[in-house]
Amino acid sequence: MDFAIWIKVIVLGIVEGLTEFLPISSTGHLIVASRLLNYNAIGGVFEIFIQLGAVVAVLIFYWSQLWSQLRSVRRDAHIQRFWLGIIVAFIPAPAIGFLFADVIDAVLFNPTVVAIALIAGGIVFLFVERPGVIPAPTATEVTHITLRQALAIGIAQTLALIPGVSRSGASIVSGMLVGLDRSTATQFSFYLSIPTLGIATIYTLVRNLDSIQPDQMAQLLVGAVVAGIVAWLSIKWLLGYVAHNNFRMFGYYRIIAGIIILLLVAFAGLSVVPGA
Repeated sequence: MDFAIWIKVIVLGIVEGLTEFLPISSTGHLIVASRLLNYNAIGGVFEIFIQLGAVVAVLIFYWSQLWSQLRSVRRDAHIQRFWLGIIVAFIPAPAIGFLFADVIDAVLFNPTVVAIALIAGGIVFLFVERPGVIPAPTATEVTHITLRQALAIGIAQTLALIPGVSRSGASIVSGMLVGLDRSTATQFSFYLSIPTLGIATIYTLVRNLDSIQPDQMAQLLVGAVVAGIVAWLSIKWLLGYVAHNNFRMFGYYRIIAGIIILLLVAFAGLSVVPGA
């Protein structure tokens, strides 16, 4: 296999790992990066499958908490409600995604949409960080999130079906707006990624399994491993960051990135579909 392919796989794995949990849209970055690298060897399956690495990173990072919750779930009402909240928050996005999958793939998966969504999301971040916009938190632990709050986050997460919006960004911002403190909203977003990304990965793999060649499967696995390692580091960094900082930096980044992508579309033909 061409050595250049493996470089592209590793680079895209790093992009996924860096951007999956930061509120800057991993899907949007992967769409743009794939076009810039001229990588489309597996017809878009790669960008979805390597999210599995991010799921594994969350499972490893929170393993001790997950194991403790599993052992006490039968007798702890808070943990029961928490995981019911995860289910409630998870349902809206796949339901809408399943109904409109063809339209989303055909219409929204292009750099122009990514750029516009990045800029719009950046403006939202800067707005919600203004004094008085975010209400005083009513939940400072993930196990204290109400089902109403979870449903609101789940509905907001459907916006992430638009590439460039950011699943983590939508869930974190909506979480803060419905009464979660910054750290709790971020942690809930991490937990919510387990079913959201895990089921999306499995569904995509099963749907395309017959068309994936052995060398392409190797690309998927390498990309997922790289993404998982980088994602674990990103989770650790983001939790430390939100403990002492707001999200304005990500708002400015999104706006600048969106403008750069629009310039690339206008002057460098970035909207052209990449080859193999």
